[in-house]
Amino acid sequence: MDILDIFLSASFWAATIRIACPLIFATLGELICERAGVLNLGIEGIMTAGAMAGWMWVYQGGDLLGGVLFAAFVGGLFGLLHAQFTVVLALSQHVTGIGITMLASALSYFVFKMLLPETTTPPKIVPFQNIEIPVLSELPFVGEVFFQHTALTYAAFIIVPIIIYILYKTPLGLALRVAGESPNSLESQGINVFTIRTLAVVFGSSLMAVAGAYLTMSAFDAFYFGMVNGRGWICVALVIFASWQPGKALLGALLFAGLDAMQVRVQLQLGSFIPYQVFLMLPYILSIVAMVLVARKAQYPKALLQPYRRGERS
Repeated sequence: MDILDIFLSASFWAATIRIACPLIFATLGELICERAGVLNLGIEGIMTAGAMAGWMWVYQGGDLLGGVLFAAFVGGLFGLLHAQFTVVLALSQHVTGIGITMLASALSYFVFKMLLPETTTPPKIVPFQNIEIPVLSELPFVGEVFFQHTALTYAAFIIVPIIIYILYKTPLGLALRVAGESPNSLESQGINVFTIRTLAVVFGSSLMAVAGAYLTMSAFDAFYFGMVNGRGWICVALVIFASWQPGKALLGALLFAGLDAMQVRVQLQLGSFIPYQVFLMLPYILSIVAMVLVARKAQYPKALLQPYRRGERS
């Protein structure tokens, strides 16, 4: 199989879609936080907490939908903690975010070991199963690529236009964007900046946790240490690559996922000649290059990283 055969393979494009889904959830979550003016570097830890919480819910006898909702709830709690420090107390968003990542990751591993102390190999659950859309799933090539996925996969793509509509077509979306551009203007209209930013961080963190739950409940069927594997940091870069626009965030997630899916297949062909670490680095290197090229012209929210204090001019 050569490079052209890879791009003509339906399995490659289907894999790209599956790999992109957790990136879509998490990138949209980070984007919502940043559009409100709050950088959330707790994303890596929140994804880990969501992965563990959703999986543990199902492993303890809960249903899959309940596991996703529980993961979102746990992510929202960490988002609320992040908002209390950064929005209410106006502490450093960088330091707080790193602290949230360390806390959420360590707490997830601690709870896992506390509940399953004798576990040596990751226990498995029955994850979301593929849903084949009638008629459409039977279409050659297109059916395998687009219409044979899990419910969470479909949800990842459905939520993109919903977020676009909320951001650009509703008063809530307008308030959120103004909170990240000119919070004083928002306050002058009688809208509480602290409330808007806190809601944005809580909801964005819930989406990050759902991204983690996707890994343990849709992509895989178990939770193990280090499974998020830097995806959170990639999502922070994807927000910049997307210039803080949800539609471009979707394209960025698909681009990275395509590179990741391709490196696995190229590695099978050239792995005997080139160290496999080169292929593992390839998606990240190309993503960094793309981000640098795009970031030079990116229009970031003007109040991003700026704490809001009533009575002060921004």
